This record gives sequence, structure tokens and C-alpha cells, in this order.
Amino acid sequence: MKEEQSNVQVIQENQSSNEDDYSLGRVPRNHRTMGWVSVTNITFGIATAIFYFQMGSVMALQFGAANAIASAIYAIVIAGVLGTIIAYLSAKSGMNVNLLSRGGGFGYIGASLTSLIYASNFIMYCAFEGLILVSAIHTFFPAIPEWSLKVFFGALVIPLNWFGIKQLDKLQKWSLPIFAIFLFTAIGVSIFTPSLYDGSVLSFMPNGVQFGGEALLLCIAMQNGLIGLTALLSSDYARFLKPSDIKKGSVAIGFIPQIFCYGVMGGLGIWFGVRLGEPNPGVYIVMLLGIGGTLFTMLTQLRINVTNIYSSSLSLSNFFENIFHFTPGRRFWVVVAGGSAIALMLGNIVDHLDTVMTFQGVFLFSWAASLVADALVVKKVLKIGPKYFESRQEYLFKWNPVGVGALLISSALGTVAALGFMGSFLQSTAAFFSAVLAAILTIVLAVLTKGKYYLRDKPKDVEEEDMIAS
Repeated sequence: MKEEQSNVQVIQENQSSNEDDYSLGRVPRNHRTMGWVSVTNITFGIATAIFYFQMGSVMALQFGAANAIASAIYAIVIAGVLGTIIAYLSAKSGMNVNLLSRGGGFGYIGASLTSLIYASNFIMYCAFEGLILVSAIHTFFPAIPEWSLKVFFGALVIPLNWFGIKQLDKLQKWSLPIFAIFLFTAIGVSIFTPSLYDGSVLSFMPNGVQFGGEALLLCIAMQNGLIGLTALLSSDYARFLKPSDIKKGSVAIGFIPQIFCYGVMGGLGIWFGVRLGEPNPGVYIVMLLGIGGTLFTMLTQLRINVTNIYSSSLSLSNFFENIFHFTPGRRFWVVVAGGSAIALMLGNIVDHLDTVMTFQGVFLFSWAASLVADALVVKKVLKIGPKYFESRQEYLFKWNPVGVGALLISSALGTVAALGFMGSFLQSTAAFFSAVLAAILTIVLAVLTKGKYYLRDKPKDVEEEDMIAS
């Protein structure tokens, strides 16, 4: 039986290797050849999303520029620290978070549940970003039916994802200078565009709103909806880092995209939103640049959506391989993810943006916190369980109560908090509350179970370089 499982694993790894993405297994050490600059460049696909403009604009117009800026600093620090640790674990092991979760306290069936929810989040974000693009083009070309734009741009990301990580690297590398030109042009034009607000942008505060208090907490709540996602995302690309770049690459991948996401793009969203009095970048970028704004929006949304579809395809591959032993290949799941995003766009998922971000923030933040607590405290400090991450099914239990229990309990209580049953403070900080709780529960459950659910059988082929703890 064990020999049969090993043969299946070899077949899966070969299949992944042929597609150059390793969606079902770790990246072999001799295939981790990408420099930290290239990997960081790929993660810039998410960092340059116009969605961060919208976040900054909405927060500034509703809660004041100062509160929006303070929440951005919070997001950079928290997401940067989590992202750096997760990128390091991924680069060290050659695994993304779906595979890390298997040996990081969840078991191979428990980890598959996180994979499905993770994939659904990326598909939803693909739909959100696609709708911003459709809004920009429809503003300039109102005669084109919106439904046809949703179908066309939803389908366009499928061929752009066909050849995996190498194709993404080339796409992001060559489109980044064009993005920079458009961005600086938009900033320049906005400087000479009369502002609807007479004072300094930094001093803007809606009537009845003050710095700090409930307004700041509400801004932080919006950021919490993204922090877990941007931190976890780093693992999909950091696993290709060459060993000599792991330390500096992990910090770069962990922090540089976050600084750009929340600081640069979010800050510009504050600037544009306050000066132009408009929260939707799909509208104000076209106001500033005309047809150029439409092209700019198209470029940025395609850059982010190819990474959304890539990450969702990896997660779907993991889920269906684990649960149903169905392994049609990552490209099949690229088509499924793209089609699902189109369906969500046609159903106007953006109408439920606040709800989606609140509850996905609770789950993803908790997941990231549990993985980090398992690596840094359970494995490294307490020396409970293996000193490495194991992803092969033949060595794992189906379920590990450590990660599964911590995630389910913290997410459930975080959801209760988000619904307002624990008071207004915890309602605004529900995702952070659930993350802290997940980390504590991971440690407590590991101690109570004495780590006996991490490995069903101990492998004999783990190399010293794969060890997380000494």
C-alpha cells in the first residue's frame, strides 16, 4: 500500500514538473533557481492593483485621511512580519501554504479545507478586480454591454496563466515600466487638476469624524480583510527562491509588496479620492487620463488577476487531489477559476464587498497566525512534533486537531465578534482578535496532544536543509 502511494506521489510530482509549477508537491531544491528580485517582481502583480486605490479612497472619504494613513502603517507592519515569516518557511521547504499546512498542524485532509477557502478568496478578488476594470472601460465606452466586458476580461487571464511561474515573471517584468509611466502621469495630471477640497489632503476629515476611536478601528477592520491574504500569497512564489537568497529574499517578498500595497497605492488612493471627491478608481483614473486611464486600469487589473488565478489554481489542485484524488493538472483549474470569476462578476459580487472582506479576513488572518505559531513556537521553541514540514500523504494523518481545532474555534469566535455580539471594539478588530486566538490555541493544542498527530510514519529522506528547527 505504501509503495503504491509513493508511486502515485512520483507521478504527481512528475506531472507538476512538466507544467513547471509543482502544484501537488514541493519544488525540488535543484529547481529553486529564481533570484529574489524576480520573485519580488512577480508579487508586485498584487501590489500594483488599483483595488488598493479604492481602499485608500473609500477610507479617506468615509473616515478621514489621517485614520486611513494610520491604518495603512498598521497593515504594512503586521502583513510585512507575517509575510516575511511565511515566505521564509516557503523558501526553506519549497512548499506553498497549502502544502505547509499539511505538516503545519492540519493533516492532509484538514489542509485541503483551507485550500478550498483560500482558492475561493482569490477567485472573489479576481472578480472584484475585474469589475473595476469593467467599470473603467464602460465609463469610456458606454455602448459596450457590461456583461460582454465581464466575460471577455474574465476569460483573458486564462491564456496569460497557461505556462505557469515563468510566464508570470515575464509578464510582470515587462509590464512594470509601462505601469510606472501611467502612474506618474496620473499623479502629474492630478496635481494640475483643481481639487474639490480646499485644505491639505492630510487634514481632510468628514463632518463629525475625529482621528482615532471608532473611525480608526473601522479603517483597521477594512485592512484586516486583506492582511492575511497578502501575507499568505507570498508562499506561492517564495518557494522558487534559490537557497542563497532565502534570508534577504524573504524580507523583500514579505515587506516590499506590503509597503507598495498599503503605503504607495493606498496613499495615492487617499490623494486621488480626497482631491477628486470620488471613491471609485475605475471612474477617476479615466477622468484624469481619458483613454489612457482605461489602458492603465486594464494593465493593472490584468497584472493582479493573473496572480489571483495562479494562486487559486494551485489551491484547487491541492484540494481535489487530497479529497477526490482528481489530478487533471493546474491548467484545468486555471479554466475553472477563470470561469468562476466570470460568474461572480456577472452576479455583481462587488455589492457584497464589505461582508466578504470581513469574514475572509477572520479566516485568512487566523490561518496565517496558526502557521506562524506552529513554526516559531511549537516546532522551534517547544520542540513538539517534527522539525520540518512534511506534505506527503503517506506520512501524515488525515486530521491534526492542532491546526484544525485552532482555526475552527478562532474563526467561529471571530465571526461572532464580527457580527457585533462581543461589543463594538471586537467587532472592528475581529480578524486580529481571531488571529491572536488562533496562535494561542495552536500552542495549547500542540502541548495537550503532545504532537502525536503530526506524523503517522517518520520519513527517512528529510535533508538537513529542510529543517525549520534545530
